[in-house]
Amino acid sequence: MKTGLRVLCLCFWGALAAYGQAGMAQKPDGAPANSIIFCGTLIDGVSSQPIENVMISLEGGKINEIKPGAGAILASPPEGRPYFINLSGYTCLPGLIDVHTHVLLQGDIIVDYDEQLLKESTPYRVIRATVAVRRALEFGFTALRDLETEGAGYADVDIRNAIDRGIIPGPRMQVASRAMDVTGAYALLGYSWELDLPHGVQVVDGPGEGRRAVREQLSHGADWIKVYSDRGNIPRANGVLEDIPTFTLDELKAIVDETHRQRHKVASHATGIHGVHNSVEAGVDTVEHGTYIAPEDLKTMASKGIWYVPTPYLAHYRAQVFPEQADRIRPQMKIAEDTFRRALAAGVKIAYGTDAGAFEWTISPAVQFPVMVAYGMTPIQAIQSATMRAAELLGIEDRVGSVEPGKLADIIAVRGNPLRDISVLQKVEFVMKGGQVFKKP
Repeated sequence: MKTGLRVLCLCFWGALAAYGQAGMAQKPDGAPANSIIFCGTLIDGVSSQPIENVMISLEGGKINEIKPGAGAILASPPEGRPYFINLSGYTCLPGLIDVHTHVLLQGDIIVDYDEQLLKESTPYRVIRATVAVRRALEFGFTALRDLETEGAGYADVDIRNAIDRGIIPGPRMQVASRAMDVTGAYALLGYSWELDLPHGVQVVDGPGEGRRAVREQLSHGADWIKVYSDRGNIPRANGVLEDIPTFTLDELKAIVDETHRQRHKVASHATGIHGVHNSVEAGVDTVEHGTYIAPEDLKTMASKGIWYVPTPYLAHYRAQVFPEQADRIRPQMKIAEDTFRRALAAGVKIAYGTDAGAFEWTISPAVQFPVMVAYGMTPIQAIQSATMRAAELLGIEDRVGSVEPGKLADIIAVRGNPLRDISVLQKVEFVMKGGQVFKKP
């Protein structure tokens, strides 16, 4: 490595570490090993009914004991518990989980996608991502599944590791790194064919290349494998969203088989009738977006336990930001709402995912909750989709996703009652992750 480049790299990583240390130093407080939280109301993520006046005792970053009806504690905090957090005017909940994000994108609806891939270096995008993950945590999201870096290689693995090691503040993360698509399906458009431009994905053709790509991505630290199973959506008059499938069924099956063989899972971007059907037939673990899902595929998803991760807010946001596109977007929004209601009725497992990063990280991912309620979920179902259900999708339901003894102390608090007004989740005032306080009133 040349001397100048070596100095530049050292400066960059030194600055990143300094940012992380500064971020940790600026967080409000780290709760001692033994502490107590008093919640005016608790929605624990398991019960459909809230619990009033609850004392939560913590030991070593985990929930040790929960005592309902503990109003007297306010008058006389227990001895030997010097760290007492009074949230008597708040509703406490488990930390929220978004299972479809892109921390290395900064709103590709607003900020040109090509600009991020062609004009921003990977180190610059990583610096911006450190801000995104901190914002996500302060919005009350204590865990994320990040579904690809859009041209930034395995930078999400480094961000995940930096959070785990306490270098920067952020949610617990599972990552999908590069994602996969076929030749010609995910290119930057409008440029000369003579130019060899970067791709937002790893280009994969054929079952053999698919297996090789799975092995490569997992070897570099990816937790999930992501595939793009379709493109080119066209709404039909009969309410079906027509699409162009990308991978053949043989290709998808090879990718899924190789991933499952190595005890990992596959997330499939599938929006229309063919992409979803091929994904379900191949045995993927999650269908992302799923704007249209045929009734027979919903039945298969329910019977096989394939997760549905709809992202309905994004279309509403796009229609608001670009009103000239609203007439084109509304038919797909109608199809998406119908699919959501049918999936709910069919008993398909639904987890909370927003595609945050496609919209700016200055917007809380909790902005999607009202849309899901408008589409037929009860407020408690919507909350559970982003707590216990999302934790189950990630395979970490034994550690997070609910406020129960033995689980990690990932706890947030809001003013008001989200069971009456789900929008209050967009105004989280208290955030604790693993017993450490990152935000307080």
